[in-house]
Amino acid sequence: MSRLILALDVYERRKAVEIARKTAEYLWAIKVNWPLIMVSGLGIIRELRGATGLPVIADLKLADIPNTNRLIARKVFEAGADYVIVHGFTGRDSVEAVMGLGDTIIVVEMSHPGAEEFIQPATDGLIRMANELEPFGVVAPATRPGRISYIRSKLKPGIRILTPGVGAQGGKAGEALKAGADYVIVGRSIYESDDPGESAAGIHWGIHKVLDGLR
Repeated sequence: MSRLILALDVYERRKAVEIARKTAEYLWAIKVNWPLIMVSGLGIIRELRGATGLPVIADLKLADIPNTNRLIARKVFEAGADYVIVHGFTGRDSVEAVMGLGDTIIVVEMSHPGAEEFIQPATDGLIRMANELEPFGVVAPATRPGRISYIRSKLKPGIRILTPGVGAQGGKAGEALKAGADYVIVGRSIYESDDPGESAAGIHWGIHKVLDGLR
């Protein structure tokens, strides 16, 4: 099974489907974000699932009151999303509003430098919330493997860690996996390359080599 998630952060529907088809055999899932959904519409979720047969993660990072989170998540799950990403800092009730509708992934820390200002100081509380609510998984930064190790050490077994920041942001897939990540999220290094399929293949087999060394 692949451990690679493609962050398909492009605008154009046709380009998104083309890249998804070229990379599908090397992926575990496809992650779509606001740019693609805003331009192509929610229908892109079902189209990507149909074109690849892969799970689709809607990375909306929902961060609103429970009713608003619920309204958005309901439509996204109805559109065919398998997972929805939600921020934990808005509180338990806002997260539970999404979890009541489908599989949920909670952000406990982000990959960009600014995350150290306000999100990282709250990480311990977000981990406690995740342990109590038991979502499908949490998001932790591949750009800071030490933080993945810390989060893994505090997180209940069975809750997966998904790590963005590999490639363009400087994170290394191997370091993230060795630190305890379950899935590696890669975007620009794949979809901006001249041959997305070849790039995805290289990352996929590199991940398997690391995993073989960890067994």
